[in-house]
Amino acid sequence: MNTVPHDERLVILGVDTHADIHVAVALDHLGGRLGAIEIATTRAGFQQLLKWASQLGVIDRVGIEGTGSYGAGLFRWLRARGISVIEVDRPDRKLRRQRGKDDITDAGGSPVGAVGSGDRDPEVRRRQRRDDPGAAGGP
Repeated sequence: MNTVPHDERLVILGVDTHADIHVAVALDHLGGRLGAIEIATTRAGFQQLLKWASQLGVIDRVGIEGTGSYGAGLFRWLRARGISVIEVDRPDRKLRRQRGKDDITDAGGSPVGAVGSGDRDPEVRRRQRRDDPGAAGGP
């Protein structure tokens, strides 16, 4: 089996955000799961996330649920460090209730959403909602 050298492996992170903790899952460029981590919603936690992910390979992008709420601090912190951040939609609530809530599973959907979403810049989406509340999933 051919493997990608660690320093060339692209890592895509997905983050399920909460008030006190964030749960992140790392996938390789083929969608293989590399690991998961729970971090505090503090600068120290954000640094822990970057250090952990960087040990897995080169961070390509990060998919975050809730960039306008619980994920806002992490979003700004990552962007300030030049990391591509993509806002991903939360999983369907009805489906989540049926299969049970699981932060690791939710976080695992975020990198998949980040890969499939192109460049869905959260700042652009927020401006669209502000300018046209009926657009881009606004109220």
